[in-house]
Amino acid sequence: MLLLTQTDQTIQQRLAEELADVEGRFAAELHSDLTCVNQLVAHVERYRGKMLRPMLVLVSGFATADNDERLCEAHRVVATVVEMVHMATLVHDDILDEAQVRRRGVTINHLKGNESAVMLGDYLISHAYHLCSSLDRPAINRVIAEATNTVCEGELLQLTNRENWQLDEQTYFEILRRKTASLCGTCCKLAGMLNESSLAQCEALFEYGEKLGIAFQIVDDLLDLIGREDTVGKTLGRDIRMGKLTLPLIHQLTIVGERHRQQLLDMLMTHVASVGANGKDVAGAMAIAKLLIDNGSVDYAQDWAGRLVEQAKGALDVLDNSPARDLLCDLANAVLARRH
Repeated sequence: MLLLTQTDQTIQQRLAEELADVEGRFAAELHSDLTCVNQLVAHVERYRGKMLRPMLVLVSGFATADNDERLCEAHRVVATVVEMVHMATLVHDDILDEAQVRRRGVTINHLKGNESAVMLGDYLISHAYHLCSSLDRPAINRVIAEATNTVCEGELLQLTNRENWQLDEQTYFEILRRKTASLCGTCCKLAGMLNESSLAQCEALFEYGEKLGIAFQIVDDLLDLIGREDTVGKTLGRDIRMGKLTLPLIHQLTIVGERHRQQLLDMLMTHVASVGANGKDVAGAMAIAKLLIDNGSVDYAQDWAGRLVEQAKGALDVLDNSPARDLLCDLANAVLARRH
């Protein structure tokens, strides 16, 4: 779980209980009569870390409920569904990025091959919609389906821009909005919809989740560049290796003169080639990271994440003061404190 330090302990305890319920539903829904399937599901359950998306559903539900911040059954189902969708994207992402480590464990694609990983991702998606259909609420199904479609569009947009060394900030943020932030915003909005909150509240919750999601991905991209694998717990340096420009690099390529820009591009392409040939290029990765730190591009990205978090918290002004609203603010703050 993300580190939460400021909010009321009672609501944190209730959140922990609800998350435990989500974990139980997740396991029950994915259980198969085939041992090989259950073994893969058991392995991918180790991917579960912060559980950000279920938390967004549950805490947004607390914040918009009338009856003593109690949740309905549909909140728990939706929280489980969005976690399945998210886990499916992680499995598929690891294939695309050729990752070997996640949550300090071996990825499915590295352990069992791409074929099994593709099918496991599909299995997670199909069960997400099987579980969601149990609500018999087509409007909820359509909102989740639309968010999933948007996630896929974001991934395709990112794939299209691999090795696009001219990538601009506008396109970068559009990739983040679609592939990460749209689902986070949907998590919050759905919680309000289930509580029959006003349109203004639902839109504000979506804005909160979307801004938080973009900030989360900026921090994730920073960790991929300057983090430590033993701390972050997954394969790092994947973005550069796969030819994906992220905000610090886009900023650096924008602020330097043409000569230094070409030098940086030469460093990037040399690094990509070295990793392809040798499987690692620690010195190259460290040199690129030092350049981004020394020239202020890491600070630039961190400042962007900080502004987005403040905007996310500002969107919550339409909600009544409550421990749940405080917890949403604490969740946003915790995004900036991430080390893994």
